[in-house]
Amino acid sequence: MVFSTASFVTQIAVLVLVLALLHKPLGLYMARVFSSTKHAKPERAIYRLAGVDSGTEQSWSVYLRSVLLFSLISILVIFALQRLQGVLPGSNSLPGVDPWVAMNTAISFVTNTNWQTYAPEATLGIFVQMCLLAVQNFLSAAVGIVVVVALVRGIVRTTTDRLGNFWVDLTRASFRILLPIATVAAIALVIGGVVQNFWSTEVTNTATGASQLIPGGPVASQEAIKVLGTNGGGYFNANAAHPFENPSVFTSLFQVFLILLIPSALPYMYGRMVGE
Repeated sequence: MVFSTASFVTQIAVLVLVLALLHKPLGLYMARVFSSTKHAKPERAIYRLAGVDSGTEQSWSVYLRSVLLFSLISILVIFALQRLQGVLPGSNSLPGVDPWVAMNTAISFVTNTNWQTYAPEATLGIFVQMCLLAVQNFLSAAVGIVVVVALVRGIVRTTTDRLGNFWVDLTRASFRILLPIATVAAIALVIGGVVQNFWSTEVTNTATGASQLIPGGPVASQEAIKVLGTNGGGYFNANAAHPFENPSVFTSLFQVFLILLIPSALPYMYGRMVGE
């Protein structure tokens, strides 16, 4: 398929225009999320289960230790469950992941670098993809956002060393910002043709007549948070070059939009939080 220069310029113009229109409302919303003193009922339930005192703010050193502790626990959990994949449901009959690959995957997904040293569709089952890596795509992106928020508070609060509460910020970033946008984005991707199922699909080459069984899975839901959270790890080895993950011009442009959405709104959030 050949695209004209006019078509290319139009797509870029539309992308920039939509981001510009959302820059202020999304930035304002994020500023209010992290400035509010009110906790939603589901959030209060999470704090009680986790034993978190949501009314207590942390010093920079405690905030930092919370970030590091949460990241360490995440690495250990992801590593352990990859190794146990063979006995877990939704393994697609795949064995436990090689220990070095499992450790590399755990560290890279927690640090938001998402370096894939494996072919996901041949190495990981649906459970690990959906319940570990997709969830971690939310959490690592949320950690990145709250570290920015803590930095902004540090700039503003010159008379105290309190930077907020990491666990409160993490919960709000996950449930008030990332989850709602990712849910809408996943539905849009499904409408655009991205696969969202729990079975493999047989694809036939119309030129040669050869058939190939391609693993499926909850691709759209993982793709949505992958690009929204600027994570790198996709459901397939080819990532967004795979037709199940990115089947059309619309989904390609939409994924670029999602990658830029939150970063483009963060400057406005910063301005509101510092009062400038």
